[in-house]
Amino acid sequence: MACTYTRRVRMTAGACVFSALIATCVLQLPASAKQGNLRLITDGNWEDILTGEWMIEFFAPWCPACQQLQPVWNEFAEWGEDLGVNIAKVDVTEQPGLSGRFIITALPTIYHCKDGVFRRYQGARSKDDFLSFIDEKKWQSIEPVSSWFGPSSFLMKAMSGLFKLSMFIRNCHNYLTEQLGVPVWGSYGIFALATLISGLVLGLVLVFIADFAFPSRRFAPNYHHSKSKCLYEPACLTTGMYQRFIKT
Repeated sequence: MACTYTRRVRMTAGACVFSALIATCVLQLPASAKQGNLRLITDGNWEDILTGEWMIEFFAPWCPACQQLQPVWNEFAEWGEDLGVNIAKVDVTEQPGLSGRFIITALPTIYHCKDGVFRRYQGARSKDDFLSFIDEKKWQSIEPVSSWFGPSSFLMKAMSGLFKLSMFIRNCHNYLTEQLGVPVWGSYGIFALATLISGLVLGLVLVFIADFAFPSRRFAPNYHHSKSKCLYEPACLTTGMYQRFIKT
């Protein structure tokens, strides 16, 4: 009887654990499905937003306003498929290049994009406001971002590169000071020396390129010969005498 009771207890406990696992999986399915409606944009796939209609949020995990907006943005993303619009977000701490490419000066920043034409959203930040902005096409009344400052322009590509470089320098500074124990002034000295050397090298390269592309006439083989020959020609003598007469 004791063995039978023990088996029944074990079977009951196993059934409870199995049921709990099934319930956990069922409860997690909707959450994962909701997360799938929100696209994460990076430097590698940002060109996807140039086709179709998008709403993109630029945020940072440490930003209090971004933390308040995040639940609303997740709810808005659930309506993306019904509205025919892609909902995405960009973590500027992980993607500094995109932060420079879109000139992010405040957080959170929201952009609307329609077939490569960008508009900055500056309305209220509730789910209903987002829905009406897309459903009623309120974005048509907003002036688009100039092509000069569009994310695909040469100027913004250069800006993206500068942001990436600044983040690289910052990471190097943190590595030198925190991992290697280099003093802060020593890290600044290393960067100053590297800047000086790179400037000298770049200047020499530019001088070599200029001399190669536009060689000076002084180094031409016939330059001195033609100059000495001109001194004894009548036309050159007449010109020289006329110039001396004008000076006097």
